[in-house]
Amino acid sequence: MKVRQHRLAHGDGKAVAYRPSPNHSGVISPEYLVIHFTRGASAESSINWLLDRQSKASAHLVIARDGTTTQLVPFNRKAWHAGRSQWADRDHLNSWSIGIELDNHGDLIGGAGSWRTGWGRPVSDQDVVELPHKFDGKLRGWHVYTEAQLQATAAVAAALVNHYGLRDVVGHDDISPGRKLDPGPAFPMESFRAAIMGREADDPQVHETTTALNIRTGPGTRHEKLPVSPLPAGTRLDVLESHGVWRKVDVLDTVGGEMDVVGWIHGRYIRLAS
Repeated sequence: MKVRQHRLAHGDGKAVAYRPSPNHSGVISPEYLVIHFTRGASAESSINWLLDRQSKASAHLVIARDGTTTQLVPFNRKAWHAGRSQWADRDHLNSWSIGIELDNHGDLIGGAGSWRTGWGRPVSDQDVVELPHKFDGKLRGWHVYTEAQLQATAAVAAALVNHYGLRDVVGHDDISPGRKLDPGPAFPMESFRAAIMGREADDPQVHETTTALNIRTGPGTRHEKLPVSPLPAGTRLDVLESHGVWRKVDVLDTVGGEMDVVGWIHGRYIRLAS
C-alpha cells in the first residue's frame, strides 16, 4: 500500500475506493493510528452511517471483513472518530490521529449456541471468542476478526506509519478507557503494534506465558483443553501461527511429564521471554 496526496493507494498506484464523508474539519498532522470496531451490521451499513451528516461521525478508513478498504476522509483532515480521548502528551485525538474502523459486530449477547448482536442478529459460535476486556476484566463474547481483514489492516497500518512517521498504534479503548471497548480483546493489539512499529526481530523469538494458561486443540474456547492444561506461568513457547487472537504454539518446556506439546493458547497472555 502507498499514500499519495493523503489518499491510500494499492502497490500498483490505483487508489482505494473513495467515498467522501462531509464529517470532517481542519487540517491535521497525524501522530497516531487509532483502531476501532464498527459494531455495525456490515461494512456498507457502517460506511453509509459515516457518510450521513446527522451521524456527526467519521473515520479515515473502513476495512471490510474480506479486506476491502474504503477511504472516507483524507489523512490530513480531522475525522470525527475518537471523541473525548487522551494518549501520551495529546488530548482530543481527533486532532492528532488517523482512524480506522474495522467491520465487526463487537461485544455480543448470549452464550454458546445462542450468540447474537446487540440488535438481535445470530452469530455462529465459530465466529465468537470469549475473553475478558483488559480494562474491566468482564468476560464477554466478541466477534472475531478475519485473517483477510487483519492482513489488510496490517498493510494499511504499515503504509501510514511509514509515510507519516506515526508514533504509535492504539485502540479506541486505550485512548478512552472506561468509555469505549473497541477494538476489544479479539483484536491482537500487542502483536499487531509490535509488528507495525518494528518492535519485533526478524528471527523467531521465544515467548513465555504470563499466567497459568489453558492450551487447547484449536483456536477458541469451544475446543477441548489438552490434558497438560493449564500451562504454568513462565512456560516457554515457540509461536507457530496465528488465528485472530489465538496462537498455535510449540511448548518448549516439559509440562506434566509431557514433551513436544503443540496446541492453541490465547495470545494476550504471552510475552517475549526475557
